[in-house]
Amino acid sequence: MNTPTPVTLAMRDVRLVPMTTEHVAGLAAAARDGRLWELWYTSVPEPDHVDAYIATALSGQAAGHMLPWVVCDAHSGEVLGSTRYHDIVPAVSRVEVGYTWYAERCQRSAVNTVCKLLLLGHAFEVLACQVVGLRTDNFNFRSQRAIEALGARRDGVIRHHAPRRDGSVRDTVMYSILASEWPDVKRHLQQRLARHDGRAA
Repeated sequence: MNTPTPVTLAMRDVRLVPMTTEHVAGLAAAARDGRLWELWYTSVPEPDHVDAYIATALSGQAAGHMLPWVVCDAHSGEVLGSTRYHDIVPAVSRVEVGYTWYAERCQRSAVNTVCKLLLLGHAFEVLACQVVGLRTDNFNFRSQRAIEALGARRDGVIRHHAPRRDGSVRDTVMYSILASEWPDVKRHLQQRLARHDGRAA
């Protein structure tokens, strides 16, 4: 597995830009669109806490187990949300994709499909990962449906696994995509984009 390093990824109308401290205002504005931090089962930061959110992500990057991006409109540069690699384990050629959220206006658009094509493509085709994991809260049913729609396999549930912001403890639903499965998943995602283009026409 090649070492993940900050890099800009782009496709169609979306750019994934390496996260920096200069993204505080943009991420705060994106989180306000839909008051996303009020969803107790997600990792979306409150607007006033975005600076700490970025600091944690960049600390994880410095430690080698995270690689965070800001999702931007490729034309206007407007911040649409955030995503990252996390739980990077070079010894088994594994990364996970997560901490993903978008402004409400971008949900149910093609943005997530494009982001997943970029992130999975980079992981399998550039970093030479053997597996990409995804995880979500057991109560985040929308996220579970979205992950399953990618073509990821459900590995199981880790019970009493991680603390939520409200102090409760979540069960975590785990998914994965193997390198051997990536060509079919890629084809599926490309077809989803084509169908979206057809509906938009």
